[in-house]
Amino acid sequence: MGDAVGDCRANSVSGGLMRFTPLAIQGAYLLDIEARTDDRGFFARTVCLKEFSDHGLNGNFVQQSVSWNPFAGTLRGLHFQEAPHQEEKLVRVTRGAVFDVIVDLRTESSTFGEWLGMELSAENRRQLFIPAGVAHGFQTTETDTEVFYEMTTYFHPESARGLRWSDPCIGVNWPNCSSRIISESDQILPLWQERFGHVSLDTNS
Repeated sequence: MGDAVGDCRANSVSGGLMRFTPLAIQGAYLLDIEARTDDRGFFARTVCLKEFSDHGLNGNFVQQSVSWNPFAGTLRGLHFQEAPHQEEKLVRVTRGAVFDVIVDLRTESSTFGEWLGMELSAENRRQLFIPAGVAHGFQTTETDTEVFYEMTTYFHPESARGLRWSDPCIGVNWPNCSSRIISESDQILPLWQERFGHVSLDTNS
């Protein structure tokens, strides 16, 4: 199954200065800030090791990266790192907006093979926590979009893997756009059947 996430804050839990909402993909969370506002603007916490730990999440981020995308319709993914270099990710948008997608690749997971999509934007200031063993990608929905990543494992080029964004077995319902910009390397990423040929999936709607 696959789905797009709307406003799910009714199921969220506030542990302090952040609000954690469990998502349909096992171990994935949407994080909303708890802004403290005054005449100057606001102050909000975006990462706290203790609050992550209280929710059973790994908040030991060792590397940060940024992706700048000048055009709407830019699509990156679906990317992940192979074991033993699997990584948790914390993703947010600091300028513009994206349709962000995760796909569960963990064969032992109750949500194996499922995908989930949601809007991350500079305006909503939401963050997505992605557990290890889950592929990630996004499509920009605004021009001049910047995506900020934090990872719990160092980038290991030999372990970098991916799945084709348009794979019908996964069936991600990407936003319509007149022209997508996709790298040649992402265009030829393996299909689901090439990696999980022994497991069949119903096409997601």
